[in-house]
Amino acid sequence: MRSDSAAGPFLRGAIMAAAIATAAVVISATIDSGRGHWAAALVAVPLLVAAVVVARLAYPRLLPATISALAFLLVAIASGGLVAWSDGAAWANVIHVASAGASLAASLVALVVSFRGDPLALGPWRDYITLTKPRIMSLLLLTGAAGMFVGAGGWPNGWDFVAMMVGLALACGGSSALNHVMDADIDKLMGERTAARPVASGRVAAPRALEFGVVLMALSFALLATTVNVLTAVLALIGGLFYVVVYTGYLKRSTDQNIVIGGAAGAVPPVVGFAAATGDLTLPALWLFLIVFLWTPPHFWALALMIKEHYAAANVPMLPGTKGDRETTRQILLYSVVMVAFTVAVGYWFGPVYTVAALLLGAYFLVLAWQLRRDTSRRRAVVLFHYSLAYLALLFVAAAVDPLFV
Repeated sequence: MRSDSAAGPFLRGAIMAAAIATAAVVISATIDSGRGHWAAALVAVPLLVAAVVVARLAYPRLLPATISALAFLLVAIASGGLVAWSDGAAWANVIHVASAGASLAASLVALVVSFRGDPLALGPWRDYITLTKPRIMSLLLLTGAAGMFVGAGGWPNGWDFVAMMVGLALACGGSSALNHVMDADIDKLMGERTAARPVASGRVAAPRALEFGVVLMALSFALLATTVNVLTAVLALIGGLFYVVVYTGYLKRSTDQNIVIGGAAGAVPPVVGFAAATGDLTLPALWLFLIVFLWTPPHFWALALMIKEHYAAANVPMLPGTKGDRETTRQILLYSVVMVAFTVAVGYWFGPVYTVAALLLGAYFLVLAWQLRRDTSRRRAVVLFHYSLAYLALLFVAAAVDPLFV
């Protein structure tokens, strides 16, 4: 993906924001090393990490300056500990401020270098919305919101809720954009719908989509770490990286159990919401994670039955192609039974409203899974697939509203 073109506005904006945050680190280090000082560092670090990653993958001329900026900033952060350890010794302060200043200088050099190279079209703005996969994101955000309601035991803090939702949306959108970049080759083979996607069709150049995705994930971490808590930021980042690196980069193309293991990525958002409300993780957060984790196989295997020819054309190992329709429907039914039993069992933690919803929604899920087992037609797979979306949404809404009735 290496390009001789100039960096795009997403990367330039990230470098500029990192330079401003680093300047804030320098200024606040000479005045007050309090909360604002470390908040500025929590903004600068993920943005510089993003710049290094994008430079490594797409713009090698930017690599020396971005690595230098990040390295100097990390030295500044480490030397901040020296300042505290030495009780504000002059030599420690000099190292702290000087390394932060060097990071600022290197960031400005990177910004200048980012303008060098041939121009590369940005592409239609609507395609950048498409890169974030809004329909998938909407379900992830709903489970994240429900997780925050569960964690708060009712209405969460309004500002924290808004910050969590925006930060989670950035993480989901960024990882989805990177999925477009990494799957462009197989998207071209999986039918007209995927071939028309922004990167696969060539409407958005891969380096531009890469910048967009990585910067969104960096902004997610910066926002969540500075306005909510660091645990929430780390969890959102882990979920995004698992989806991009583990699922998209390895599992999807190597095993028909890809979505079983890869389902962990989609199960992270409710845990993010829970951590945003509580600042820690307890058993209900694990139950929310496992609900989505167990839901993922029957949901995606129903989709795989619907478009199995497309997966086969792209040589993506999905269960219908490797084990056949009968085994796929058997696995769907087994996972559905385990999922429904688990969702009902955890009603002890989530309350009566949730438990009734789990029983009713789960009963119909099992009926559809059993019908698909008896009739492996595409029509039955379509019905189960679409119901599974409504099922998860309604189940998490029930978990969210249950505390409001107590």
